[in-house]
Amino acid sequence: METSDPKNLPTNSDLQSQIAPATPVPTPVDVGPGITIQNMVGTISVGCPLDLNQINSRVRYSEYNPGKFHGLIMKILNPRTTCLAFQSGKLLILGAKHEHDCKLASRKFAKILKQLGHPIKYQGFKIHNIVCTCDVRFPVKLDALHHVHSQFSSYEPELFPGLIYRMVKPRVVLLIFVNGRIVITGAKSRSELHEAFDNIYPVLKSFKKQ
Repeated sequence: METSDPKNLPTNSDLQSQIAPATPVPTPVDVGPGITIQNMVGTISVGCPLDLNQINSRVRYSEYNPGKFHGLIMKILNPRTTCLAFQSGKLLILGAKHEHDCKLASRKFAKILKQLGHPIKYQGFKIHNIVCTCDVRFPVKLDALHHVHSQFSSYEPELFPGLIYRMVKPRVVLLIFVNGRIVITGAKSRSELHEAFDNIYPVLKSFKKQ
C-alpha cells in the first residue's frame, strides 16, 4: 500500500485538531410519541486497504488488539462517536443519535485516515441499524402474548426478563418488557421505527394487564 513520506505525515497534535474538546453527552433524540433514538450504526467504505498498526501508532484516541478483535477502535468527541475500522477499508460508525451526526462523524474519521496517507475514496454511506426505546405506559401480559404470537416471539423469563418479538414488516426485533417498555433494533430509517411501533401498539394493548 502506498503511503505518504513519513516526514510529511501529520503529527498527533495535527490529528487531534480533528477532535473537538469534550462536550456533554447528547440527549437521546425524540422522534415521536414514546419513541427515543438511542444509537445509530452507519457504514462506509474508504475504497482502500488500511494499515491498522500504523493508524493505531499515529492516532491518540485509538485501540488495536488483533488478538481480541480484528478491527481498530477510534473515537472522536464531536459528535461523540466510535469508529470500528477494518483492514478491508470498511468503517462502522457507532454512537450517533441523528443521521446528520452519523454522517458527519464518518467524514471526520475518513479525513483522519486521509491525513495518514491512505488514498481514501469516501463512498457508500448508509444507516445500517437504528436502536430506539419506547414505552406504551401500561403493563403487558407477556406469557399470554407469547402463547398467541409464538411464531414471532420467544420468551424465557428465567434467562431474560423480556419477550423477543421478531416483526416481519418492517424487519425489526423488539424486546418487550412487562412494564410496557420496548427496545426496537434493526430499523434502517425513522419511518420503520414508527411503522414498527404502530404495528405493535394495538397488539400489546390487547394484552394489557388489568
